Amino acid sequence: MIDLRSDTVTRPTEAMRRAMAGAPVGDDVFGEDPTVNRLEEYVAELLGKEAAIYCPSGTMTNQIGLYLGTNRGDEVILHEAAHIFNYEAGAPALLSGVQVRPLSGERGVVSPEALRAAVRPENVHFPRPKLLCLENTHNVAGGRILPLEGFAAVAAEARTLGLKVHLDGARLFNAAVATSTPAREWCEHADTVSVCSSKGLGAPVGSLLAGDEETIREARRARKAFGGGMRQAGVIAAASLYAFEHHIERLAEDHERAKKLAAGLDRAGYRVEEPETNIVLVEVREAEEFLRALAREGVLATPRSESTIRLVTHLDVGDGEIDAVVEAASRLNSAALER
Repeated sequence: MIDLRSDTVTRPTEAMRRAMAGAPVGDDVFGEDPTVNRLEEYVAELLGKEAAIYCPSGTMTNQIGLYLGTNRGDEVILHEAAHIFNYEAGAPALLSGVQVRPLSGERGVVSPEALRAAVRPENVHFPRPKLLCLENTHNVAGGRILPLEGFAAVAAEARTLGLKVHLDGARLFNAAVATSTPAREWCEHADTVSVCSSKGLGAPVGSLLAGDEETIREARRARKAFGGGMRQAGVIAAASLYAFEHHIERLAEDHERAKKLAAGLDRAGYRVEEPETNIVLVEVREAEEFLRALAREGVLATPRSESTIRLVTHLDVGDGEIDAVVEAASRLNSAALER
């Protein structure tokens, strides 16, 4: 079975497994796990931040970022298709007691003008806007990159309006590799940044939140309260460290295979958005029915809408698998045309 449902389905490489097996460990809640400490220092430096904290998931790092950037009853502004708004189980309300205000915008982008119009004046009737959340790359928009110039512009507008900025950078390194822009250049414009090691980078678990030292000290309290305190976590942190040290540049291979997949599907008669990174969106007649047929051909993917499916290239997918997916989709399209 060729699994293109997500880049979260990757399995640890043999080298990664060796790093896990040999990792020195300690109790991370006491700050004594040397592998976790090394990972946090490495990622903080990579992102140009003073400190970082290792957590079990990107949902947790995002939600800690929201928790630290707001007070109960405040308002968080983000794009209507943001992962934080759509795919984190209502956690902003559940964990932080904040109101989320979604804004529209083409291809996942919140413009400075839209942000300015959304920020309410101080008034006893209104929630206080405190935090802008941005996402790069943007999942629902098909792995689209928010270019550095646009990112900096809306972040600057947020600061002018008195807002902090949180970056959901689950796939930030895809944006960095695709544009040859260091990740830290985006992070300069955000107070907190969440990055994931278990998507395209191929680790089995883990995300990190980065920010200034005071923020990350408070993040440790929040992580404990949210149930994310871990003990001998160096065993899994070693996989994340290996991923950051060895798998960032290879993301370019995933991007090339996504382009190859899109081109093949286009030749087979499908309407396909040109991918910028590792996510390919394809229009089909009826997504669920098509995905069942595709699974019978040995390929797994996910629906994006009633008439769009998502295919994600990753570490475990090579050129041969891409060719096989195109052939399977071609057979399905030919069969549909013959009816």
